[in-house]
Amino acid sequence: MALPLNYERAADLLKQTKMRGYTIATAESCTGGLIAASLAAVPGASASLERGFVTYSNEAKTELLGVPAELIREHGAVSRQVALAMVAGALDHSPADIAVAVTGVAGPDGGTAEKPVGLVHIAAARRDGATLHEEKRFGAIGRHEVQAETVAAAFDLMERVLD
Repeated sequence: MALPLNYERAADLLKQTKMRGYTIATAESCTGGLIAASLAAVPGASASLERGFVTYSNEAKTELLGVPAELIREHGAVSRQVALAMVAGALDHSPADIAVAVTGVAGPDGGTAEKPVGLVHIAAARRDGATLHEEKRFGAIGRHEVQAETVAAAFDLMERVLD
């Protein structure tokens, strides 16, 4: 059986968080839990992976993470504002030390001129530390490819909040 995408990156991130005594929470929309699954595929992940929120619908973002419905209505689910609210909600609704949140348009449809397929907003935060955001425009490279690129970019951002 093949290793999951980004397995080595996941193993490295878990090693870094374990060394610091940190735990991780994920809040995922367009990846549907792939970040948490990538981490959970690594033996010993339970030392760092605290929980994952799959908040694919707007209602889930509001109910599970406390993202204000008005914020989603005003900016759309795929926005910097919602990604930042999701990562804050993941920290607020867990004891985790760091969190990552992703929201985007994986495709192949659902994109608009303003928010095209491949647009993803990623936020990562450390409790009592840095909060970072990145907007990625992967393009219409395919649904699974957008999701895989999003997982890799989420790991990048998480590593940055560790420093």
